[in-house]
Amino acid sequence: MSIETQSAPIHQAGTNDGWHGVIESGGEFEPEAGRYHLYIGLFCPFAHRANLVRHIKGLQSAIDVSIVRPYPKGDSKGWPGWKFPANEQEYEGATVDKLFGSEYLHEVYFKDDKDYKGRYSVPLLWDKKTNKIVNNESAEILRWLPTAYNGTSIISAEAAEIDLYPESHRKEIDSLSEWIQRDLNSGVYKAGFATTQADYDKAVIPVFGALNVLEKLIYDKGGPYVLGEHLTELDIRLYATLVRFDTVYVQHFKCNLGTIRHDYPVLNAWLSHLYWKVPGFKETTDFKHIKENYTKSHDDINPRAITPRGPFPDVENYIPEKPTNYGGVSLPEVLEYEKKLESEVFGKQKL
Repeated sequence: MSIETQSAPIHQAGTNDGWHGVIESGGEFEPEAGRYHLYIGLFCPFAHRANLVRHIKGLQSAIDVSIVRPYPKGDSKGWPGWKFPANEQEYEGATVDKLFGSEYLHEVYFKDDKDYKGRYSVPLLWDKKTNKIVNNESAEILRWLPTAYNGTSIISAEAAEIDLYPESHRKEIDSLSEWIQRDLNSGVYKAGFATTQADYDKAVIPVFGALNVLEKLIYDKGGPYVLGEHLTELDIRLYATLVRFDTVYVQHFKCNLGTIRHDYPVLNAWLSHLYWKVPGFKETTDFKHIKENYTKSHDDINPRAITPRGPFPDVENYIPEKPTNYGGVSLPEVLEYEKKLESEVFGKQKL
């Protein structure tokens, strides 16, 4: 689920807990080609995670997708929610509901539970065999989808070897994921949706404190990935936020204490490497959908719905040389939070 994609009226009956199924051999949802359908929005960082795994593991032909428009979002309570285009030409990159021809995503939710009272969010994974929703929680899908089809003929041997949650790094991944989600993935929304100056001032500091720590962490690990030489789910979690940072969060969410491209040379090199050199990342990133979702869905933040043209380029060109030093934002409050976060995460161990 996603902060910016949670939108629904409240009903009187039915579940509001969502769906938490798992594709696995011997389970309710067996790994079969063509059985599952993924509903996503290209604008949503949380849906982006699921689509990235789908590409990285070579599951595009095994799991097809329907893509909602990035706007309109609905009224102040989120009703009627995300909409499918009437045809493939109405909005480039969005698709009709390929399974049911629905006008809105909430119709798909109601096909499983007519009294559902939760949020009509993306991603949503549907089982065509049982006519049930499998899962609509992005963090859970990110965790089990990378191995769901291993051991089957559906994916290549090379793709099966890609382990985004390796046993040797699980403790570290879990620890880092916790504060990355809190301070950065969710932190940009806390800053962006703040309704008072005091709330904004409080929320924006952890965002850049976390970026400072990540900048030094990746520098210390040597790159090109968060934990060094191997791609893990941390890269997916972080990419979905940072590829949107300069493009949207700096101006729209007022996270403008610094930019990735100008203040964080290590993170900028990490981002450009993933975007330009690692298959799946550029292919799943659509900046028109990203920009127009935020700028045309948040009337209280951007009432005229004008979408800025920049920055240019969306992601800077690939940087082949490793940065010779790390950067960061040196605002005293950010440095104070950075020090606090390092102590919380790494104890007395210096990065």
